[in-house]
Amino acid sequence: MSRLNELGKNIANYRKNKGLSQEKLAEKVDLSREYITRVERGQKNISLKKLFAIADALEVEFYKLTNFK
Repeated sequence: MSRLNELGKNIANYRKNKGLSQEKLAEKVDLSREYITRVERGQKNISLKKLFAIADALEVEFYKLTNFK
């Protein structure tokens, strides 16, 4: 599994644990739902700025999103 896939999986897991839809997360970080979908599928190379915004919206520390096994 690529690191982008692992990152996307981590984001999806934290999002689901918070009870957020992709659409709600997208609204919180001012992105489109399609963008969030592509990130979660590992299809989008996300910027650090956007990744920090997602971490803030999920109320999770940044490093937890990038904790790859």
